[in-house]
Amino acid sequence: MKQLSKWICLILLSTGVISCNKNFSEPFFLTATDFSMGGSPNWSAGFSDYSTATDTAIFSFRKGLSKLPAPLDTTKQGFRLQSINRSDDIFMYLTQKVSGLAPNTKFNVEFVVELASNAPDKSVGIGGSPAHSVYLKAGASGVAPAVTLVGDFYTFNLDKGNQAQGGKDLMVLGDISNGTQDSTYKFITRSNENQKLQVTSNADGNIYVVVGTDSGYEGLTNLYYKRIQTRFTPATN
Repeated sequence: MKQLSKWICLILLSTGVISCNKNFSEPFFLTATDFSMGGSPNWSAGFSDYSTATDTAIFSFRKGLSKLPAPLDTTKQGFRLQSINRSDDIFMYLTQKVSGLAPNTKFNVEFVVELASNAPDKSVGIGGSPAHSVYLKAGASGVAPAVTLVGDFYTFNLDKGNQAQGGKDLMVLGDISNGTQDSTYKFITRSNENQKLQVTSNADGNIYVVVGTDSGYEGLTNLYYKRIQTRFTPATN
């Protein structure tokens, strides 16, 4: 692949198609996955921020491609992430390695995340709101995300902040309110259009993308990710 500074590259990860065009004035590198098409290339999922002292069965962890729930189109799929937040702090996330970038290079990162949520606007619940106390976060790092055991606690290795607060590696895109007064599934879109995140690729030209929810609501959260798009633009400062 040509140097990123001279080319614009579009990777459609759901189809494996790669195309480049050097006729644009602003270089960027774009990855896009549409899970509704039935694929989840190179994406993996995980859960953190809970104790080994707690029986994991009570968390009701679920992850993987699943048919969308009614009233959405049940012939389509989404990447489902589910948990019951018994620890009052569960982080459930998706991650993907993006390769082919210039090594040791700073990039500004823009995210667009579309997912289905059934959390009503202005709702209340155990410990907080099922809509407004579940924070959607997105971020990137040259370090591979992992869940590590620190003492008796499963901890996420990147700096994601805590609940309403973002961290060095992940930022808050918003909450998961579906924008209605009903507990029905509706697609919502969140982005960081006006607040870019900066990340440096590692020596191999890789950046790891992370999208997930950091929850202060102590009940069930069941989400279906439809589309994740990430755009990398070389930073000028």
